[in-house]
Amino acid sequence: MKSFEDKNAQLVGICVDSRHALRVWSNSLGGVRHPLLSDFWPHGGVLKSYDLLNEQNGMPQRSLMIIDPEGVVRHTELHQGTLPDPAAVLDALEGLQG
Repeated sequence: MKSFEDKNAQLVGICVDSRHALRVWSNSLGGVRHPLLSDFWPHGGVLKSYDLLNEQNGMPQRSLMIIDPEGVVRHTELHQGTLPDPAAVLDALEGLQG
């Protein structure tokens, strides 16, 4: 996470689960060092605004986004069944920062 902080970037996670469920999940992993945001109510409202909520099953698409300070999405990746490569994400961030 320090690598992202060094690039003046903030990592956050967002899910449709309740805050309580996110806390339990984080604790089961021994803690998560970045903020976890609950998009519980209205169900998936933020995820819908980014077209990342699967309306059929009510679940978000696993994705990664780089959003600039003005709120403009500059980079997106979908990760169905995979996890983002932190080095590749840092490279993309660096490329956007010039």
